[in-house]
Amino acid sequence: MKKYMITGAALLGALWLGGCATEDYVNKHVAVVQGQVDTVQGHAQQQDQQIGAADKTAHEALDRAIAAGKLAQGKFLYSMVLTDDATKFPVNGSTLSDEAKSRLVELSTKLKTDNLPVYLEIQGYTDATGSPQANTALGETRAEAVRLFLNEQGVALNRMATISYGQDNPVAPNTTREGRAQNRRVVVVVLD
Repeated sequence: MKKYMITGAALLGALWLGGCATEDYVNKHVAVVQGQVDTVQGHAQQQDQQIGAADKTAHEALDRAIAAGKLAQGKFLYSMVLTDDATKFPVNGSTLSDEAKSRLVELSTKLKTDNLPVYLEIQGYTDATGSPQANTALGETRAEAVRLFLNEQGVALNRMATISYGQDNPVAPNTTREGRAQNRRVVVVVLD
């Protein structure tokens, strides 16, 4: 009987030790897998947060664009283009002709007579000769020449802004001399 008891105790001990080893093995592997699952879930949460932030930003941008569109509707009053034969800009130049100055004096007189709180956007353009960077700079120089002349005529600087479109948005083909001359222009947009 003693022999059976020792054998039973040994068998019971072996099963217990085997169970502990199996449980320890399972715990180690489950811990590794659980760590990987936690890492994946963490990344998924970060991505969800990033997607949510991007979505929020996109919605805010859309709302601002819609508001700007509503604000701009009905605000355009008129524009004046300096591009006809008498007011053309010279190639690579921003000098205002006497005719251009005369037309700008008329515009400034009209603005003072109307006495409205208007805002001027002065857009500078070029033909397609030269590099895009040089044309952007030249368009800005042309727009700035108009802005400074209007300021000399009494139009407040804080009511005017310049922007250069350079060679973008041509009004005529750049393949002919006449077309290039038409593209060397400044547009004064009067906004309410």
